[in-house]
Amino acid sequence: MKIILLHGLYMHNVVMLPLEKRLERAGHEVLNLGYRTVAPDLEEMFKAIDAYIDGDDAAIVAHSMGGVMARTYLECQSEMSHHVKTVVTLGTPHNGSQVAAFFKNIGVGDVMFDQATKYLLPDEIPSWSSKAALYSLAGDLSIGPATILLHGQPSDGTVLLEETKIEGMTSHEIFPLTHTSLIFSERVSDRVIEILE
Repeated sequence: MKIILLHGLYMHNVVMLPLEKRLERAGHEVLNLGYRTVAPDLEEMFKAIDAYIDGDDAAIVAHSMGGVMARTYLECQSEMSHHVKTVVTLGTPHNGSQVAAFFKNIGVGDVMFDQATKYLLPDEIPSWSSKAALYSLAGDLSIGPATILLHGQPSDGTVLLEETKIEGMTSHEIFPLTHTSLIFSERVSDRVIEILE
């Protein structure tokens, strides 16, 4: 199966290399797509995804904001988007990010997040409307800004556990990991491979 990897905010696709290699060893073809997270060029991104899928069955595996980008791609309803059968998100704030809201409320959100603000702080609570099955994998090892800024609400240190849930998802699974370690965990990559099989 063809897999598209999408990294998270302030990251580069190099962080997805360990997961890319594990997926390739499991027999998958992988596009590890980089994009400008604070000013994503959706047209460029979605054209690259469409060209890669090229009529074959596909899945998207995405970390953090990458999962929001995956949902945005599927909502555009391109011909190729209908070939995406499965989406696996790792620590994605499907319902928006309270950490991003905190920084916006103190007046630095626009500087920190630029155009990503509309994806991290949606006007309405979204739902999963795609026919692709969504597996939301989340962490609950709370080491990071959310622990301090949001007063101990269950989180992976960056994204609250509740933010990783979305109406219409197929499953929600929790791992004892921080936000970034979700990308590198062998246990998580094993689960991703199991889902894709």
